[in-house]
Amino acid sequence: MNYANLYRIINACLKLDHVSSQKLLQNWCKKQQFENLKFSFSSYTRNYCSADGTTQAHKDDITVLPSPQEASKTPNISVTSFYELPTIYIAASLLPQDLLKKYMGDASRETLIETFNDRLVDIPRNEQEVGLSLETSIMKFDSDLSKEVLDQHRVTGVVNPKNLSVAMSGAVACVCHVNGPHLYVANVGDCNAVIGTMVEEDEWIANKITTEHNTENYEELKRIWSEHPENEMKTSIRRDRLLGELAPLRSLGDYRYKWSVKTLTEVAVPMLGQRAIPANYHTPPYLSAKPDIYYHRLTPKDKFLIIASDGIWDMMTPLQSVRLVGEHMKGKVFFNPLKLPKKNIQLGDIDELLSHRRESLKSKPKDRNAATHLIRHAIGGTEYGVDHARLAHLLSLAPDVSRMFRDDMTVTVVYFDSEHLRQCPS
Repeated sequence: MNYANLYRIINACLKLDHVSSQKLLQNWCKKQQFENLKFSFSSYTRNYCSADGTTQAHKDDITVLPSPQEASKTPNISVTSFYELPTIYIAASLLPQDLLKKYMGDASRETLIETFNDRLVDIPRNEQEVGLSLETSIMKFDSDLSKEVLDQHRVTGVVNPKNLSVAMSGAVACVCHVNGPHLYVANVGDCNAVIGTMVEEDEWIANKITTEHNTENYEELKRIWSEHPENEMKTSIRRDRLLGELAPLRSLGDYRYKWSVKTLTEVAVPMLGQRAIPANYHTPPYLSAKPDIYYHRLTPKDKFLIIASDGIWDMMTPLQSVRLVGEHMKGKVFFNPLKLPKKNIQLGDIDELLSHRRESLKSKPKDRNAATHLIRHAIGGTEYGVDHARLAHLLSLAPDVSRMFRDDMTVTVVYFDSEHLRQCPS
């Protein structure tokens, strides 16, 4: 492959939203005979805001960055979302090393260097170990969020407000990589990945792949307690939150809980105020971005994968979500016009086919998209079905009020090709 094409692909990805960039990468992989290589990414982002006298929103009882619209009215602060950046780091870690190095040596390079400061080429990689590549890519990305701020401050003594706002923001993430029957999942925070498996006709089981990093995970609590003095047991985890503030116990960014007191005092306090340093902040870091890596070998009975943030799992169980997607799979075929199975079909067969279709149309979903179908039921679902008045009411609430009823929701549904999995060697 001509590495000039790689240059165009990466630069295009940097300019697109994460959904479009994934489609572009997947199309490129197909043309390069990497058709079995896929990855999906789901995250939920928190933002942190200056303590100046501007209108502020709140997440997990801490001050957060305003929306991009609000930020345009806020002096000396800007907002940058890094929702799509981990995906590009992981894509870079999985691209052939020689092609990436050729690109990095090209004199005409532009956006990639300006955005990542030559760091992508240094991402450790092991072509035989996908799990290790996922872990090192995520850790590298998290480290670079800090370096963007500290390197400039070390050289010039100046802090870039844009870079600081990104480093103080936070996100949980769940990344899934599928290569043939091999599924790898990297999870940071309280997202979850669940596989929907059909054991018999219309009978589903939910295979929960991940474990959340929150206070319901006792092993995670023990890990945090072991990393800090015994006299901090009551303050490191308080009110079921890290330092009484943060619900997920691992995340990307959120350097308010990772930098030393000295670094926060020099870098963050002058711009964000004394609240940049949490209470009882004695032995940092309290937060890690290290993902847990999971492996699952897919079988033809595995039909789809649901990746979702905790907003979904607060409202429904993994089995409920799997059944909803399974029902959606069965019902969405009726969005398409009826096609007769053969030319010489009898009128009696057509009548039977139409009768079956008429009966099945009763279960036709309102949404073509399975993720939208899940969110509709998560917000408006009752034991008797979706209450559309409730759904409309909850969706019309202002953001600061809606937080009292539900968390933000991010959902991705990935379907598996059962025939392809059936042909994969055991």
